[in-house]
Amino acid sequence: MLPGFDLRTALACLIAVVAGVAVWMLTHEVDAAAVTVVGGAAAALLASGGEDLAEPAPPSPAPETELESLIEAVSEPLLLVDNNRVQLANAAARTLLGSYIIGEDVRVAIRHPAAADRLARPDGVDARPVDLVGLGALDQRWRLRAATLADGRRLVELRDRTGSHAAEKARVDFVANASHELRTPLASILGFIETLEEAGEDPAVRARFLEIMGGEARRMRRLVDDLISLSRIEAEKYRLPATPVDLGELVEEVRTELVAGGNPRANDLVTEIAAVQPVGGDRAQLSQALHNLLGNAMKYGRAGTPVVVRVQPDGPGMMRLSVRDEGDGIAAEHLPRLTERFYRVDASRSRTLGGTGLGLAIVKHIVERHRGRLDIASQLGVGTTVTVTLPALSSARHATVTEG
Repeated sequence: MLPGFDLRTALACLIAVVAGVAVWMLTHEVDAAAVTVVGGAAAALLASGGEDLAEPAPPSPAPETELESLIEAVSEPLLLVDNNRVQLANAAARTLLGSYIIGEDVRVAIRHPAAADRLARPDGVDARPVDLVGLGALDQRWRLRAATLADGRRLVELRDRTGSHAAEKARVDFVANASHELRTPLASILGFIETLEEAGEDPAVRARFLEIMGGEARRMRRLVDDLISLSRIEAEKYRLPATPVDLGELVEEVRTELVAGGNPRANDLVTEIAAVQPVGGDRAQLSQALHNLLGNAMKYGRAGTPVVVRVQPDGPGMMRLSVRDEGDGIAAEHLPRLTERFYRVDASRSRTLGGTGLGLAIVKHIVERHRGRLDIASQLGVGTTVTVTLPALSSARHATVTEG
C-alpha cells in the first residue's frame, strides 16, 4: 500500500468517481467528468499524505549540548569537571586559565594551592567557598565554589572579587585614617590639659598651651566638617544638579571672600575669565571645590608667585576651569593617588599647613556628581595645574530651568 493510502483515502477516491459519473450523466461531457474525478482523487491523496509531506520536526538538542550552551552563556569562569578532569570550560574560564585546559586535571588547570587543596576533597566534606589571591594577576582575587551534579560531575565556578576587595580595603583604610587623624589632635589636647592642671597659675604658660589646644581643636573641627561634607556629597552623587551657575561670577565671588578673610596669599590670585556659558550645578558644592583648589594652590605655591584661575570654553558644550600655581610641583608617581582620602605627598608639611587630607577627594566627588572630569598635571620645580571640565548648560535647558 502507498504511504498514507488508507480506508479514508479509498472512500474519498470512490466519492470522487461517483461525482464524476454524476457530472457525466447531467452534462454528457466526458472532459468535465474526468476533471471532477481526477481533481477529487488528487485532493484526497494530498490530504492523506500531508503529514508525510510536511517538514520533519527539528531534532531536540542533546542534553550535553544544552549544558555546554548554558555554561558558555555564563559571564564568570565556569568549568565542568569529570573525574577531576576538565570536560567543559566556558570562554571566561579559557581566557583566565588558558585554552588548553580542556582535558587537564582541574588542579593543574587552575594552578593555585588553595584551589588544589579544595578540589582534592570529595564534595560535601567542605563546601565552603575558597578565596584565591594572585590567580591571573598578582592583584586579582577570585572566589572558588564547587557543586556536585546529579551524575557525579562537578561544576566549578570562579567569581572575580577584585573590585569588592578593593572597595572593602578602601573602607577599612578610611576608617583607620580618620581615627588616626582625629586621635592625634585629641591626644595633644588631653596632654596639654593635664599639663595645665600641673602648671599652676603661670599666665604665659596657660596662654601658650591654650593657643596650642585651640589650634588642635580647630584642626579636629575642620576634619569633622570635611568628613560630613564628603558623606553628603557621596549621598547625592546620583542626583544631577541643574541650577545655572556662572563659573566666572563664582570665581570672583570666592576671590573676594578669600581677600576679605585676610589670607595674605589672596592678593596673588589672578583671574582670567573668557565669555562663558553657565553650567548646571550645585553652587555651594562648586564653591567648596573652588575654595579647596585655591586653598591648595596658595598653600603649596611659592610666596609672592601668582595663582592663576582661568575659566574658558573647552570645545562644544563644555566649560573648563583651571587653577595653576608656581610651587615645588609634585612627582609623577604621586599624581594618580592625590584624590585618595588622606593621601599626602608630604604628611608633616600638610599637617603643619592645616590640611586634612580630604580636600582633593572632596573636589573629585563634586566633579563626578556634576558629570565632569578632574585632571592634575605637575612638574617638579615649576608648579601644578588642576583642571576641572564641566558640561555647559544648553540654551534650551537653561531657559527651561530659568523659567521653572
